[in-house]
Amino acid sequence: MEVTVTKHHGLGNDFLVYDVAQGAPSRPWPDVAVQLCDRRMGIGADGLLVLHRNGNLSASMALFNSDGSRAEMSGNGIRCLVQAAYMADATSGECTYSVSTDAGERQVQVLGGPVDGLQSVVVDMGIIEDIDAPAQWSLLEAHPDRPVRHVSLGNPHSVVAVDDVKLVDLVSLGAKVSDVNLEVVEPGPESHAITMRVHERGAGVTLACGTGACASAEAALSWGIVPSSTTEVLVHMDGGDARVRIDAATRRATLIGPTQYIATVTVNV
Repeated sequence: MEVTVTKHHGLGNDFLVYDVAQGAPSRPWPDVAVQLCDRRMGIGADGLLVLHRNGNLSASMALFNSDGSRAEMSGNGIRCLVQAAYMADATSGECTYSVSTDAGERQVQVLGGPVDGLQSVVVDMGIIEDIDAPAQWSLLEAHPDRPVRHVSLGNPHSVVAVDDVKLVDLVSLGAKVSDVNLEVVEPGPESHAITMRVHERGAGVTLACGTGACASAEAALSWGIVPSSTTEVLVHMDGGDARVRIDAATRRATLIGPTQYIATVTVNV
């Protein structure tokens, strides 16, 4: 079956968007995700986003990681999905999409049309909740005095404060806690900023993670790494910078970041 997919990235966290309006493949979605996301034998991406239209400015998102596993939510992915819908709908100007995800409904505001394929998008990421440590957490042998937070934005995160994120072997540590997204965070360099690296469940080390940026920003605020008066935390990641707002009363997170359209590709699935 010949179909088209669009490729996008949010700060280097790249996704393929498959609009089911053109028909669904006969094979299971996890198999299609593994095929298309393979960086040598396929197009290459961190994940496959399946776009279902629910009406004007309304859509559903299903996310399959590059290993075929399903994830509940992605802050970078949902921006890519909405950009794909925005461009396909030939929408112009500022607008807000309502997107149903496995983590619940999310409101996604597009701040105007793309310039050279680049758009700025604001996502209501929902409420951050505390969760238990993953079952394998003791395998990391983290020092008991090291700040750690285990939280969920619909998907699970473990955030660890470190002295230098560049010195952390994320590949080996992430493999030990493969059921959770693992973020390591250091302060600054600005007073209102943190620097973060991530090992994502189902994808490995990626250049950025939107839900991880929100989890890390909330953790940094709770630890005092950034002042509690900070209204917007700047999160530096390997692929670029995102901004995160946390409502102190409700713990609701807002993610602001860029989305870049790369290409439209015709492929057999």
